[in-house]
Amino acid sequence: MVHVQALPGTPQNKYSLSQICNIAVSEAKQYAAAGLDAIMIENMHDVPYLKGIVGPEIIAAMSVVAKAVREAVDLPLGIQILAGANKEALAVAKAADFQFIRAEGFVFGHVADEGYIDSCAGELLRYRKAIGAEDILVFTDIKKKHSSHAITADVDIDDTAVTAEFFLSDGVIITGSATGKAVYLHELKSLKDKIQIPVLIGSGITDENLEEYWNYASAFIVGSYFKEKGIWRNAMSADRIDTMMRKVRELRGE
Repeated sequence: MVHVQALPGTPQNKYSLSQICNIAVSEAKQYAAAGLDAIMIENMHDVPYLKGIVGPEIIAAMSVVAKAVREAVDLPLGIQILAGANKEALAVAKAADFQFIRAEGFVFGHVADEGYIDSCAGELLRYRKAIGAEDILVFTDIKKKHSSHAITADVDIDDTAVTAEFFLSDGVIITGSATGKAVYLHELKSLKDKIQIPVLIGSGITDENLEEYWNYASAFIVGSYFKEKGIWRNAMSADRIDTMMRKVRELRGE
């Protein structure tokens, strides 16, 4: 995960767009050189997040950043635009030749930091069809971190995943309770036999717990661990990246 610096117009913005691009490109190149399989960008520093719809300045800026990253690395690329701006992410992915997006609120609804996030599968996948972006995968969070799921307490994570698959998700993402928090292993193990689409882990992966999760997920989204002291706001840590990738190569038998 490349945590794009706060974009112009957001409360914590302090860099020009060209500087933001340079930082994102530098991080993407470092990840590519380390041997990661794919890279995703998101506007993580744009706190507090808008809900569902972001301004045209955010879409424009993320398009510029995405294009810069696309030209810098030859890897599959993905994007998430916070919070829940899934159509906007899909549009940027189409324009910048990205291969996937991370979508919030795909099925059912939940109460997030930003307020109530409603389901979007029907509208989002019709939009993907309309803009000719069916080659772009839509990976979808279920029972998402930083959220209350009291209103769907009678729908467990297995049923949520099955519904996401029925609604044509390309893969489900499960997370811990917050950024950097580990996934519950029993939930991950349960999902393995319930759905045929990929299961991705979206938070809390470290070099110490990777082996425990290795056989139960198709992919691991790593952000916080790759930063100094494991804090997502910090600068990237070459030592942490190297440690993780050595563990990956060991588990792959390389």
